[in-house]
Amino acid sequence: MESERAHTRDTAGQPAGEGRADPATEAFVAHRNLLFTVAYEMLGSAADAEDALQETWLRWADVDLGTVRDPRAYLVRIATRQALGRLRTLGRRKESYVGTWLPEPLLTTPDVADDVELADSVSTAMLLVMETLTPAERAVFVLREVFALDYGEIAEAVGKSPAAVRQTAHRARSHVAARRPRGTVSPAETRGALDAFRRAVETGDLQGLLDVLAPDAVLLGDGGGVRQAVLRPVVGADKVARLLIGGLGKATAVSLRPAHVNACPALVVRLGGALDTVVTVRVDDGLITGLYAVRNPEKLTRMEQETVLSR
Repeated sequence: MESERAHTRDTAGQPAGEGRADPATEAFVAHRNLLFTVAYEMLGSAADAEDALQETWLRWADVDLGTVRDPRAYLVRIATRQALGRLRTLGRRKESYVGTWLPEPLLTTPDVADDVELADSVSTAMLLVMETLTPAERAVFVLREVFALDYGEIAEAVGKSPAAVRQTAHRARSHVAARRPRGTVSPAETRGALDAFRRAVETGDLQGLLDVLAPDAVLLGDGGGVRQAVLRPVVGADKVARLLIGGLGKATAVSLRPAHVNACPALVVRLGGALDTVVTVRVDDGLITGLYAVRNPEKLTRMEQETVLSR
């Protein structure tokens, strides 16, 4: 029976043949972007999120749909449980990761920015804030603050009582509020800071770079031990600016192009036409306070095609 199912559906839970999909497949496909977004926000890894969706499909395919009142809620519950299991495994992998671990960047459609809460929740800066939560806190925060699930639904997803979920939500909300960007930053403001940053880097204008960086700006790099990157945070505008001007000044055939990454304006760096680095930023009060440069090739696979996010 299992092998028969494997022949009739692909790994995304979609029918391999022609004709109308069965109800289970239709429901899964209808909510797939939502489920991916939930898993990605919990994991910060598109590859792990896809694995969580595969496991979600396998479990969903065995469910008696006659017992399911709300397919969306049921699917979110399964996906959350799968992501929670992977989150603990991912935590162990991060402990042996070479250098700084940064979330996997996603090339996203410009319209995602129209949903301010969703865009904020998938930004690199916010994903890094959520990295400081426990797995349970992260799951509850994502489901409550981003996807607006009620406490009863979240309780079923994380295996806690509604009262415990309320306490966890309050704790996670306070933790995030103390660490998130100080105010709402519009895409235009971020784009303006990035444009000034790009001009300064391209022209080797040290002072121009210092003017757009906050005095306490931090640069984080993720090479994963495969590509050269700073192994520890570089702190301070002067150190960050000199490192960037010096490093890119030695490279040849460098291009910095704007893109929408994780629903926010970002820069894609190419060397000799080949994708090399994705740079996202955190902006506070018009200045760049955080620079996040992902160079690990394994984390750049979602930069060739746009990823659709939804909630």
